Amino acid sequence: MLEIKNLTKRYGTKIAVDNLSLTIEDGDLYGFIGKNGAGKTTAIKAVVGIHSFDAGEILIDGLSIKAHAIECKQRIAYIPDNPDIYDFMKGEAYLNFVADMFDVPAGERTQLISEYAKAFEIYGDLSSMIGSYSHGMKQKLVIISALIHKPKLLVLDEPFVGLDPKSAFTLREYFKDMTKKGASIFFSSHNLEVVQKLCNKTAIIKDGRLIANGPTETITADKSLESVFLELTEA
Repeated sequence: MLEIKNLTKRYGTKIAVDNLSLTIEDGDLYGFIGKNGAGKTTAIKAVVGIHSFDAGEILIDGLSIKAHAIECKQRIAYIPDNPDIYDFMKGEAYLNFVADMFDVPAGERTQLISEYAKAFEIYGDLSSMIGSYSHGMKQKLVIISALIHKPKLLVLDEPFVGLDPKSAFTLREYFKDMTKKGASIFFSSHNLEVVQKLCNKTAIIKDGRLIANGPTETITADKSLESVFLELTEA
């Protein structure tokens, strides 16, 4: 579903992502971890077509993000680490705006918006202006906007930040359901316990370079992911 081949991204003389290669298969729930400044967000923004890159190739469902940007973006949903959305819109209007962009049929979107908004406990707030929302409410709204068009690939940067415990649990359950149906999920997180319990595969990045990658159980063996992470990144 997602192939990152020898991805390199520079900012001036600084190499933010250095020859990164990863393959995310259909149905993978893939954790992407590293310290602050390791290159996670830069790599993710390159994957979803926000950042250009200096070398390498990114393929989504076999299509190049450079050559086929629109077709790739039709297949994915992206949730950034900071939900910067339109404060002047009402929640329901924003969700319909996103549904319009992805051609979600009217009847289907109504049912899905209702289901997800109730699950994340913001159904009663959809008629309010987004500018009145808390950070956590905005996070829930962008999560719903990502789910309603049923993406083949969901890419997220710190998706659990700002979520209350119940909503975090709800999101994890939706993740599991999506991957069972063949969708792929690639997300960064500092919550290593969640990554270890949730993800079938994990990649660890340090100073822009991949230092560990593969099935989570193989990487951790009999250890916690936290202890393995500290061993590798402090070396």
